Amino acid sequence: MFPTRLAAGLLSATFAFNAFAADYTFKFQSSDPSGVKNFEIQQEWADRVEEMTGGRVAIDLLPVGSVVSHTETLGAMKMGVLDGHVSVTGYFSGKDPAFGLIGNTVGAWSSPDQLIDYIYYGGGYELMNELYAPYGVKFVGGGGTGLESFVSKKPLDGVEDLKGLKMRAPEGLVQSVFAAAGAAPVNLPGSEVYTALSKGVIDAADYTVFSTNHEAGLHEIAAHPVYPGFHSLPLIEIAMNLKDWEKLPEDIQAIMTVSARDFAQDISTQLAMADKKAVKEARANPDITVHDWSAEERRKFRTIARDQWEIYAEQSPNAEKVYQSVTGYLESQGLL
Repeated sequence: MFPTRLAAGLLSATFAFNAFAADYTFKFQSSDPSGVKNFEIQQEWADRVEEMTGGRVAIDLLPVGSVVSHTETLGAMKMGVLDGHVSVTGYFSGKDPAFGLIGNTVGAWSSPDQLIDYIYYGGGYELMNELYAPYGVKFVGGGGTGLESFVSKKPLDGVEDLKGLKMRAPEGLVQSVFAAAGAAPVNLPGSEVYTALSKGVIDAADYTVFSTNHEAGLHEIAAHPVYPGFHSLPLIEIAMNLKDWEKLPEDIQAIMTVSARDFAQDISTQLAMADKKAVKEARANPDITVHDWSAEERRKFRTIARDQWEIYAEQSPNAEKVYQSVTGYLESQGLL
């Protein structure tokens, strides 16, 4: 047992170290609620940055809605209300349609790896920083959580079943594609999906990956999920105030950049593993029917989506830049 005076001295020294350990303290907001796996992986990233910088950077990661709504974090960074966010790029399509097109090029990607390759090796990283420069924001990096899975109260076996379907879809290109397919999309934050399904406000939702939907209990009230996903692979990004970024030493900038790339791989891998486990559980439940669309139905949906890419590209010069960049990359890789 330490003597009281010695213990008090050690405690005081510990508090002093903690108070002055971080040279840079940042407040980030997530687009996910606490308690879901997405948020847990984001918190692991924040903790890893602190460890990799030897405690020089401390990131306080807050759940969705803690400071501003999920669609307002871009402006909050510019105003200095937030230092950064871990969010979905498509949420900012109201600022510029380009964010909706690059944030979720619906039907473009068959796996998160394809999106990650485009971001880091196909021009996406440079384009994102060009798009964010007028907002005083630095795109640190990002990737995809995984191909998202529908949750639905009604059986969905093809494009025809989307007609008239009341479904949650985030703003931007995602809504445009589903509307073109005949659905009736509703704009809701992810945190309200469960309540909206349970109250009958919507009958289906494009929310996130199968495992996160399953863990949230969505399949208990919407027992017709569609898996594997194919329609939606949103870009999830780490971004921060540009002035704050420029004040960072080069070694910390490098650590942040590498950690964001690591995060992109980490979140897609962890969620893919969790998906396989959750699908196995769901298929063992007689009350849940997992629907796998045929290759033909997936092609039909992608054809609708590609038409919307072109229409969406006409909405702003930046959207046209995104369209040319993404389709150019897809063509170069034989993915179109």
